[in-house]
Amino acid sequence: MTSTLIALALIFSQLSLLAFGGGNTILPEMQRQVVDVHHWMPASEFSALFALAQAAPGPNLMVVTLVGWHVAGWAGMLVTSIAKFGPSSVVTVLALHAWNRFKDRPWRKIAQRGLVPVTAGLVAASAMLIAKASDASWIAWGITGVCAVLSLRTRVHPLVLLAAGSVVGLVVLR
Repeated sequence: MTSTLIALALIFSQLSLLAFGGGNTILPEMQRQVVDVHHWMPASEFSALFALAQAAPGPNLMVVTLVGWHVAGWAGMLVTSIAKFGPSSVVTVLALHAWNRFKDRPWRKIAQRGLVPVTAGLVAASAMLIAKASDASWIAWGITGVCAVLSLRTRVHPLVLLAAGSVVGLVVLR
């Protein structure tokens, strides 16, 4: 149990420092560590925990806490939460101070423009990872694609898309 908690602390503290542009950017590496490297759960279960975390109110990275709970109970939940949110919070406070201090420097604007595509790519990789783990049939891929296009092209509320996708999935996939 102690070695598992240490592994969780190391993994999630590293992920904390990699979560640039939002928590979902680390999903591919989180899934790789939890599923492929440590074999704590199958990809489908990771995807289900992610879906549960997204459906619940609260922080969008509640999946970290759920993974910790699944792997090592209360202790795992505590370790993963502190490891994920502690280091990044300290770095954010320090970076924000420096960012404000150099607000008029030309390199800051260049860095900002360069980070946008990196963040977009990491978020897209996360979306593909969750879709691959969740979508077992061409119908499910179709539902995912339609929901993705509608969310990008319209102002339909995400909860409406979630409900519609669920109904279609229940009716078509039974």
